Amino acid sequence: MTKSVILFLIGVLSFMSTDVVAFGGEGNVAVVKKRGSKSSRDVVVMQLNIWQEGATVPGGYKAIVNEISHHYPDFITLSEVRNYNGVDFTAKLVEDLAKEGKVYYSKKSEDTGLLSRYPISSFDTIFPLANDCGSIYKLVAETSGVKFAVYTAHLDYKNYASFLPRGYDGATFQPVAAPVVDLKVIRAQNLKSMRDDAITLFIADAEKESDAGSIVIIGGDFNEPSHLDWTAKTKNLYDHNGVVYKWDVSMLLQKAGFVDAYRELYTSAVTHPGFTYPSDNVDIENLGQLTWAPTVDERDRIDFIYYYPNSKLSLLSCDVYGPSGSIVKNKRVEESGEDKFILPLDVWPTDHKGLISTFKVQLD
Repeated sequence: MTKSVILFLIGVLSFMSTDVVAFGGEGNVAVVKKRGSKSSRDVVVMQLNIWQEGATVPGGYKAIVNEISHHYPDFITLSEVRNYNGVDFTAKLVEDLAKEGKVYYSKKSEDTGLLSRYPISSFDTIFPLANDCGSIYKLVAETSGVKFAVYTAHLDYKNYASFLPRGYDGATFQPVAAPVVDLKVIRAQNLKSMRDDAITLFIADAEKESDAGSIVIIGGDFNEPSHLDWTAKTKNLYDHNGVVYKWDVSMLLQKAGFVDAYRELYTSAVTHPGFTYPSDNVDIENLGQLTWAPTVDERDRIDFIYYYPNSKLSLLSCDVYGPSGSIVKNKRVEESGEDKFILPLDVWPTDHKGLISTFKVQLD
């Protein structure tokens, strides 16, 4: 084959496929990339409240290991890390996952945890744990030439104001005389929590990371619903008792430009409520352990994955991860909406459902 023919074939093939292998004289190999093409890869993020490190459910810790090993996500954001008996929980988890052939990296943290399949170049406390008011941590890691800033959040559980319209006090978690539907009262209690304070600090740090070119993702148990779920279309559902409320944390995130991954794909809170709490757990016989408001429908979507728009990033999927049942008025109820569930392998280690989200990342 003459040199001119080889060059002609390379030119033709380069317009037919992204990567073309051509053989020249003396066995040399050239890879021809189609002009304007870019390679990409999928990145998977898992968010999970592990309910006191899985200790509440028989076999819960082993179930956490099994679930992570099975899905092998790139990044994991955990809530309710306790470091019981002085044992660094995420370090132990990394060690036990290594026994399953799954390599992860972590740094010690309190209340929340982060795992990465890629070496962690920096790790910072964004909102430190104090007086049991929640926490936010950040890791920075790089893969395939792309830098990620991944945050984990477990926000203040106190002053759980979404209970007020349902007839419970969000501060005492006790029934009140009648549902509270006054938006000013709801807002006053909600802002007594430290949730908005924590997210404000996150937004400030995340903006710096984004400006520096990092892909920014946060996962967590926010202990607060979304304004996208408490709308005119849901005001008479789920014991909202007519309330339409712009929940403060989700509004802060939206105003800062962040995208709620689940609601971006499933815009209807009627057909796809995406409830993450309270989840059913068949290994917990006493339903009182799974509910805080046993006489009402307390279901809400309080576990989230958010991301900041980036030209390198596109959202492929985000699904509810866990059992398809919930607890409603102290009873086990199978969800009847159109939500897709990624079901557990066996034992489910927690009283929450989690999220698994897949992103496509364009590589440099």
